[in-house]
Amino acid sequence: MRHKEKFGIQQFGVLVNLLRDRQSFLEEIRQGVRLQNKISSLFVTSSIFFAIYGAIIGASNSWAQALSGAIKLPAFYLLTLIICFPTLFFFNVLFGSRSSIQQHFVVLLTSVSVISVLLFSLAPVTLFFLITTPDSYQFFKLLNVLIFGITGIFGVKFLYEGMQLLSQQDEVGKKTRTTILRSWLLLYAFVGMQLGWFLRPFFGAPDSKFELFRAVKGNFYLDIVAAISEILGLR
Repeated sequence: MRHKEKFGIQQFGVLVNLLRDRQSFLEEIRQGVRLQNKISSLFVTSSIFFAIYGAIIGASNSWAQALSGAIKLPAFYLLTLIICFPTLFFFNVLFGSRSSIQQHFVVLLTSVSVISVLLFSLAPVTLFFLITTPDSYQFFKLLNVLIFGITGIFGVKFLYEGMQLLSQQDEVGKKTRTTILRSWLLLYAFVGMQLGWFLRPFFGAPDSKFELFRAVKGNFYLDIVAAISEILGLR
């Protein structure tokens, strides 16, 4: 039992160190300090936070949807990372980066972990609106789109700073890698939105039946426009 408690404290300790002193944390990544430990700890803790938030938004429909959301939300962020990671790594290596594949992956994982913490911090707010606005599904959906957008911006900012720090040791091709990183961030956003649409629903309308996945039709942008139109009474 003590061993399990100690293991849990260690897992969350890595995340706490990241939040308290991110500059030192990123410097450790640049120096290659305990990278494997950081990967496993950040993966476990971020998955837990994502699962909690996923369960809350899924609860707008049913307990089955809550369970589905708890599984799909961590999978969504991890899959987006895995899909986009090779592009960033190999383009960086091609243009002068000497950082290892582990260093690149840990930096990306830190940004995902920051997003998970921010979502977890907003979970009480989301739960409050879930309870107090049970008949305002479109509002609840748009609220969460806004929350995901805001937390994503902070995560991207953290990723950008981390990759810039990682590039300091490799002056050759640094400007090109910065341009690649900015382009990659757009790719990451588009892949994330499309993957999220593919894995939907993460939360469903209260009066609809449980669905693990929906048919791939339409797109994310049209769905948001439809939600706004319904709220404004335009449809």
